[in-house]
Amino acid sequence: MHLATASSYFSLPAKNLIARALSGITQNRDLFYLLHQSPNAKHLRHLHAHLLRTSTYSNVVLSSKLVLAYSKLDHLFPTSLAVFWHMPHRNIFSWNIIIGEFSRSGFAAESIGLFLRMWRESSVRPDDFTLPLLLRACSASPEEAKLGDLIHSLSLKLGFGASLFVSSALVIMYVDIKKISDARKLFDDMHVRDSVLYTAMFGGYVQQGEAILGLALFREMMCSGFSLDSVVMVSLLTACGQLGALKHGKSVHGWCIRRCSCLGLNLGNAITDMYVKCSNMACARKVFVNMQRKDVISWSSLILGYGLDGDGVVSINLFEEMLKEGIKPNAVTFLGVLSACAHGGLVERSWMYLRQMQECKIVPELKHYASVADCMARAGFLEEAERFMEEMPVEPDEAVMGAVLSGCKVYGNVEVGERVARKLIRLEPGKAGYYVTLAGLYSATGRFDEAESLRQLMKEKQISKVPGCSSI
Repeated sequence: MHLATASSYFSLPAKNLIARALSGITQNRDLFYLLHQSPNAKHLRHLHAHLLRTSTYSNVVLSSKLVLAYSKLDHLFPTSLAVFWHMPHRNIFSWNIIIGEFSRSGFAAESIGLFLRMWRESSVRPDDFTLPLLLRACSASPEEAKLGDLIHSLSLKLGFGASLFVSSALVIMYVDIKKISDARKLFDDMHVRDSVLYTAMFGGYVQQGEAILGLALFREMMCSGFSLDSVVMVSLLTACGQLGALKHGKSVHGWCIRRCSCLGLNLGNAITDMYVKCSNMACARKVFVNMQRKDVISWSSLILGYGLDGDGVVSINLFEEMLKEGIKPNAVTFLGVLSACAHGGLVERSWMYLRQMQECKIVPELKHYASVADCMARAGFLEEAERFMEEMPVEPDEAVMGAVLSGCKVYGNVEVGERVARKLIRLEPGKAGYYVTLAGLYSATGRFDEAESLRQLMKEKQISKVPGCSSI
C-alpha cells in the first residue's frame, strides 16, 4: 500500500512500473528505474523494503543503486553506508559507488579508509575508475594530499599507467595540490589529451602565478583544435590580469560578449578582476554594474581595486552598499576597505573595520594588520603604530615594519625610525634600503656622525644600493 501512495509523486511511466511491482511481475530494470527516480527518502525507504521482501535485494546492481540513491538524497551517512555493509554481495561497482560518494561529499579520509578496507578485507581489486575517485579525495583534503604520490605508484604497479582516466585524474590531482611540475611531466607523457586536461593545466599555471607558461600552453591548446569555453576564458582573463595585459584582456572580454549570450557569475567576476588588476576602474565598474548577479567576490574585487587605487571614498561607499544588499563580507573585502583607510589616513575607521572583522568571525591576517599599521604611520601616529606592531597576535614582517619606517621618514621621527630600522636590518641584513633610510633620518636631524658610521658599515659589509632602471 505504501508503494501505491508513493506513486503519486512519480511520473506516469513510473506509476505503471509501481503497478507492476505490486502485481509481483516487476523486472530488475523497472526497479532500477524506480530507484533512480525516487523523489525523497520516504519513498526510497518503501522501495528499500520491497527489495528486502523479495529476492531482488541480493542483486548487486540493485542494492548498489540503492546505496547511490540514498546518497543522492543526502543520506550518505549513516543510511547509505549501512545499506552498503548489509549488502549480501559486493563487487567493484558497489565499492566504487560508496568510495566515490564519500569522496564527492567531502569525506576524503573516509573515502580512502573504505578503499583500504576493500584492499585488505576482500578479494575485490580496483579498476581504472576506482583510483580517480581516490585522487579526487586527495585533491580535496590537504591532510590526504600526501597520499597522492602513493596512489600514483599503486596505479603504475597495477598497470593503469596507460589509462586515460587514471592519468587525467593524476594530472588534475597534482594541479590541485600545487605540484605543477609533476602535473606537467605526466601531461607531456600522455599520448592522448582532451580539453579537460588542457583546461586543468592552464588553470594550474595561472593559479600558481605562472601566466607566461600558462599562455604558452593555451597557444598549444588552440593549435590542437580544441574549442574554448567559459572555464578557459576565466583562466585567460586571470593571466591577462597578472601580466597587466589590458589590450589582450579587452580582446578576451569582446570574445566573451560575442560568444556568450549571457556572462555568468564566474566570467563576470573574472572580467571585473582583470580590469581591476590592469588599473582600469572605469571598465571594471561598468562590467560590475551590468552583471545580473553579484556575490561577495564581485563586490570584494571592486572594493579592493578602489582601495588600492587610492579612491577610499568610493571603496568605503561600495562596502556600505554591499552590506545593505545583505552580502556578508569576507577577508578580501575587509582588506579592500582597510587599504582605502590607509590611503586616506582614516585611523579611527580602520580600527572600526578591524573590530568588525572579529564580529563577523573572520580572523585578521598579517596583511590586515599591515594595512592598519600603514594607516597609522601615514597619519603620523608613529608611536601608536610601533605599539600596535608589538601587540599584534602575529609576528610583524618586513612589509609591516617597512610601512612604519616610511612614515618615520616622512614625519622625521628618528626615535621610532631607529628602533624599527634596526629590527629590519636584523631581519634583512643585506638589504641596502633600510641602511639608507636610517642614514637619511640621522642626517635630517643633524646626527651626521652616526649617518657616516652607518654608511661606513655598509662599505665594510659590501652592501650597496642597486641603481634604479626602467624596463622601457
